[in-house]
Amino acid sequence: MSEENGHGQGLKSLDTALGVLAQMAEQGGPQTLSEIARASDMPPSKVHRYLASFVGAGLVKQQGRSGRYDLGPAALKLGLAALARHDFVNAAADGLAELSAETGMTVLLSVWANQGATVVRWERGATPTDTSMGLGTTLPLLNSATGRVFLAWGPPRAISPVRDMQIKRLGRRAGLKLDIELTKLGIADLVQRTRACGFASIEGKFIPGLVAAAAPVLDWQGEAQAAVTLVGIDPATVSHGSEQTHKLVTYCAQKSVA
Repeated sequence: MSEENGHGQGLKSLDTALGVLAQMAEQGGPQTLSEIARASDMPPSKVHRYLASFVGAGLVKQQGRSGRYDLGPAALKLGLAALARHDFVNAAADGLAELSAETGMTVLLSVWANQGATVVRWERGATPTDTSMGLGTTLPLLNSATGRVFLAWGPPRAISPVRDMQIKRLGRRAGLKLDIELTKLGIADLVQRTRACGFASIEGKFIPGLVAAAAPVLDWQGEAQAAVTLVGIDPATVSHGSEQTHKLVTYCAQKSVA
């Protein structure tokens, strides 16, 4: 293994080894030596040497009967440690000013707290928006774009009690116009449509004169750890296929770890 001799060659060998691990992480399950070698574009004998080292370190495990290789306990421990240190709020907040400048809209960052979607960051856009919302504002679950993101992607145990409470509360408000039916079937349909679209939008129903679109920042379980919301006055900006919603969904995808 002369390629590992010398400082420069050693770094190259490490890059190759990490490439093998990355390839294994992208797969949905165990692989044979030949499958790993083929995907890594390396001879099986060379890949076998890397795998032997990985097995010794606990990063890879080999199944007894099939002989297939999969990620091991040390890889799980390393991944969990990285996830535990991931700060979704600060990571998602880093870039809000640029997103506001690119879209020309006010941008909110919200998390699930105090039994609601709570605004924790605020970046005012070029277009003035006359609203009393600010840091600490809790947005409703069913009739705000931000709330609907948590309705669709939030942890069910935390969301369900608030959802049921708001269904009852909104049902008692005579004359209230909503775009959903306040039934389990109606809410399920809303969740399905929101997840299929990739974002939620509201056109002046929560705050007259304002429109909003929100998308989730997802964790490794596919649950929303935060929501990023665009707020403006032009309904076209929050429609499906608009430049603004495309930038929003792209931004949130980049901040997600799902």
